[in-house]
Amino acid sequence: MKGGTLGLNLAESSRLSRLVHNLSFIYGKMLLHPSYRYVLFILGLPINLVVFLIWRSNRKNDGWVAARQAAEQELLTSSYRNKLKLEVEDQLRRKHRFFQQQVSEEEFRRQTEEWLEETVQKELKERTSRILQEQGSQRLTMADTFHTLIDKPWFFAISIIPGCLMYGILFLYGNPYLKYIFERLLMTVFVILGVATLVFTILYLSPFNPAANILGETATQEQIAAFNQVYGLDQPYLTQLWNNIKGVALFDLGKSFAGNEDVTATIARKFPITLTLAVISLLLALVIALPIGIISAIKPNSWFDYTFMFIALIGLSIPNFWQGLIFILNFSIKLQWLPATFNPQNWLSIIMPTIVLGTGLTAAVARMTRSSTLEVIHEDYVMTARAKGLSERQVMLKHAVRNALIPIVTVVGLQFGAMLGGAAVTEKVFNISGLGSYIVDKQFIPDIPSIMGGVIYTAITISIINVAVDLLYAFIDPRVRSKMKQY
Repeated sequence: MKGGTLGLNLAESSRLSRLVHNLSFIYGKMLLHPSYRYVLFILGLPINLVVFLIWRSNRKNDGWVAARQAAEQELLTSSYRNKLKLEVEDQLRRKHRFFQQQVSEEEFRRQTEEWLEETVQKELKERTSRILQEQGSQRLTMADTFHTLIDKPWFFAISIIPGCLMYGILFLYGNPYLKYIFERLLMTVFVILGVATLVFTILYLSPFNPAANILGETATQEQIAAFNQVYGLDQPYLTQLWNNIKGVALFDLGKSFAGNEDVTATIARKFPITLTLAVISLLLALVIALPIGIISAIKPNSWFDYTFMFIALIGLSIPNFWQGLIFILNFSIKLQWLPATFNPQNWLSIIMPTIVLGTGLTAAVARMTRSSTLEVIHEDYVMTARAKGLSERQVMLKHAVRNALIPIVTVVGLQFGAMLGGAAVTEKVFNISGLGSYIVDKQFIPDIPSIMGGVIYTAITISIINVAVDLLYAFIDPRVRSKMKQY
């Protein structure tokens, strides 16, 4: 029993030792990264202050000062500085003659001294490092000090609470997949802030006057001024921008100018309709486009290939609004098969909008699938798979299509974002009360809170989709996973 307890304690001690070693290694690695270095310092400020003070104290005795003094003495006793000064002066004169520059004697001396001092300091650093290496030592770094301290159980124990955020970011940085996701989400935040700033600036500079458009031509100046005061339109640009960005971050965009509706609640009610329409169109496009593209690549220049690529080209060329009107004219008015307008209670009413919205995506994915697969099936590894005796089905699905998915996934991600942004035309044609038509209705006022909310939350969705696409890259391609572990 005692032996089992001892073995368990040793195993726990070993795991803790590995954890401490990994944290120390990641700490040193993050210090080399300019951006993460500041994040690390801020999140673990109490711990880093202790480490910094101990490091500064111990560095005086690490041999660097003595080695530097020896290197300086070595440079002083030799004629290195005088020779270097002559070389620097000669190079400066050559440079001035080549560029036909005229400089005063005082300016020439100043440039010489700057260049000379920079070169001397570089040489001094190299000689100091060489002397330390000959002595079998190296300069003490802050990472070394942290490693020494965290190896002590008492320091690690008391540092957990004040350094919990720092240890969290160390754990995040140590996992390449979590780090990859975190960096993409962080980039998404900056993209959304940029979109919010750009959209608000365009609306702010718009010649339209929200107060005059809503109150009408008979509105007096006092009424317009009161309207602007109520909605904060009389405040400076930066104040309005900050209030709108803060509202986006807190999911509180206030009231719309027209109708005095709660913008967040309205968007939450309308956005699912647009998202549902886009998702169904995407699934429909993938079910149709992927098999067509693969078969066209397997049988290039056949009647099947020519027929479906011609249809795909037509699908890319047809405007959504015209296709929607033709569908309504034929399937609703003439044949009376499908309802002309959208009705949430009738699932048949979503058939035509999804087909119209997904036509362009189907055509784009089919053409990309064909070209990408056609490029891959002539690679050496596909020929090797065939030579190994694998069936054509195994060769295509396991080796060809899998390696052709990267550009296809890219196109799907981009096109899906375009569908969300371009759904307004389809929604208008089929009288769908979605987010796209909502933004179009509000932009001519312009109803700033409503437009900001619609555009920003669409941008958030597209950014999340892009993150998902980046993660799919790693899932599909092992080379992407290996790069994620390296950087």
